[in-house]
Amino acid sequence: MASALTPQQTFDGKDRLFRGHLYPAILFLAYAVLWVVLAVRPVDRLVWASENALVVAAVLLLLLTSSRFRFSDLSYTFIFFFLILHAVGAHFTYPEVPFDLDLWSSTRNDYDRIVHFSFGLFLALPAREVFRRIADTKGFWSFYFPFELTLAFSALFEMVEWGTVAVMAPDSGASYLGAQGDAFDAVKDVAMAGLGAALTMTVAAVVSWRRRRRRFEDEFEESLRIKRPDPDEDD
Repeated sequence: MASALTPQQTFDGKDRLFRGHLYPAILFLAYAVLWVVLAVRPVDRLVWASENALVVAAVLLLLLTSSRFRFSDLSYTFIFFFLILHAVGAHFTYPEVPFDLDLWSSTRNDYDRIVHFSFGLFLALPAREVFRRIADTKGFWSFYFPFELTLAFSALFEMVEWGTVAVMAPDSGASYLGAQGDAFDAVKDVAMAGLGAALTMTVAAVVSWRRRRRRFEDEFEESLRIKRPDPDEDD
């Protein structure tokens, strides 16, 4: 972060540093308050701890890297919404969340399906920002890679869930996995995340095309052009 700010800079509404970090700070504080509230007497403490291990690591990573890489306000908002949904599921355990929407089946609680869908819906856009701004990914690949990354992370999470339950919490396996008797639960969860990511990337592509049509078309065409005929050619 930059050197210490003078009082005038700190309270100057035009100061970019202050303005740039105020909104995500508000979101973080709001999430922290709700997280603490939901940490009190969860339905299953072991499941709650397991569900929050990766979340705590991810939030710490966001905080530690915020001075070097700041997401857009929209991405921070999406991350906030996903974390809120997950915090509720961790408190009650997903099968026991009292907000059963009965979207597809009356025999199971579909809240976990909503959260997996939200994983793709809300986190594909931040992933695209990373690809665009760090890897300089453009055109078709700037929309495809976030979708692919969502599927990869979703599948990896399902494997981590299985490994965690098998090694550390076999007695809490049913609550932690939230399969609710569905043998294809893991596959459906990954599919829901992919569907959410596909929807977000489709909307992002349409918005990008409408805002800068000529540049969008040029980047899209260039991204599909062969740059190196020989794949074994040295850099």
